[in-house]
Amino acid sequence: MPELPEVEVVRRGLVEHVLGRVVDSVEVHHPRAVRRHLAGPEDLATQLLGARLVSADRRGKYLWLQVDDTTRGTRAVVVHLGMSGQLRVQRVGAPDEKHLRIRLRLRNDAGAVTELRFVDQRTFGGWVVDALELVEGSLLPRTVSHIARDPLDVAFDADRVVAAMRRKRTEVKRALLDQTLASGIGNIYADEALWRAQLHGRRPTDKLTRTQAHRVLESAAAVMTEALAAGGTSFDALYVNVNGDSGYFARSLAAYGQADRPCSRCGDRIIRESFMNRSSFSCPRCQPAPRARKA
Repeated sequence: MPELPEVEVVRRGLVEHVLGRVVDSVEVHHPRAVRRHLAGPEDLATQLLGARLVSADRRGKYLWLQVDDTTRGTRAVVVHLGMSGQLRVQRVGAPDEKHLRIRLRLRNDAGAVTELRFVDQRTFGGWVVDALELVEGSLLPRTVSHIARDPLDVAFDADRVVAAMRRKRTEVKRALLDQTLASGIGNIYADEALWRAQLHGRRPTDKLTRTQAHRVLESAAAVMTEALAAGGTSFDALYVNVNGDSGYFARSLAAYGQADRPCSRCGDRIIRESFMNRSSFSCPRCQPAPRARKA
């Protein structure tokens, strides 16, 4: 699943290219793309037809468009990108993408029409129209209301997150991936943050000092800010922005995906370990593994 920088790049593209437009037509090309919208594709189309796209918002890795019309008021189209979902802005008549799942035709106030397309090769992603509710001062879709603020949010409370992390009996990498603690961080940026903070992902959170916990959160914010400036991290053609361009932060990764390459800080070889059906990458010298807990 794309992480915070990649989703934020897409959100900014939507702000630039589709906000203020009215939905003229809705085409659902694959039922799995709307499986989360339990009322079905016809209801999703009815909810969107004639509505104006008024904002593009994000909480961590979760993205939604607010839509508004005179009959139904304001609601959200939550877009789950899954592993391979893309939002593409295309001119009318541009060739359809092979894995096109949903097409919106959007008209601006001057009458010009463009298309917003949802393309998803693996069909793990999808759309759902959801109600909005006020949560701690933020208007969120109901299905996103449990997601915590992310480290780039101006209202992110690092002290509160550090205290919650240190109360848990878990590993620090698992805590970083817990979207109810701090959102937006996935496998890539967790490994990068831990490398920068010189902590092993298996370090118990209840053994972290406050300084260490703050350092890893600050490292996560720093690496995601840098990745955002580079357009995100693209390893293949599955992650692109709304114009089809890839991000290039993969060139700057220090740990993730760097197995057997020298650590840029100490020169030792980066190692790969299994982690939750995925992989973790770390430097054995800079990030020594903790001793096993006593039974």
